[in-house]
Amino acid sequence: MAHHFENTMVVRKEHLDDQDHVNNVMYVQFMQDIAIQHWSSIAPPELNDEIVWVVRRHEVDYHAPAFLNDELLLKTHTGECTAVTWDRHYEIIRISDNRKLITAKSCWVMLDKKTGRPRRIDDTIKAVFDR
Repeated sequence: MAHHFENTMVVRKEHLDDQDHVNNVMYVQFMQDIAIQHWSSIAPPELNDEIVWVVRRHEVDYHAPAFLNDELLLKTHTGECTAVTWDRHYEIIRISDNRKLITAKSCWVMLDKKTGRPRRIDDTIKAVFDR
């Protein structure tokens, strides 16, 4: 079951490249930030002490640029999972004209904080997203 999360942000000067639009690398940072916000909003503290999520792969389609002071809607939801990976999907939309700026997908791996090794995505982890 997909679990949705969204947040807004405003483009600041430090997000811009030399063409005065949001640098493509910043979109990846925004994706990571919204994913972490999503997990942090639903995960119990004891799980945060035990595990960490890391990105295995990003796929990003850029549709239009964002500019200084644009207010952006960042949306994410979970997708398919395997024993050790979980897909996450994203959209970033400029609120003023409802223009879709990017669509993206990431593959995340859950690691055990103590060992640094992949940890199985069991029913306990899946239940966190079903709350």
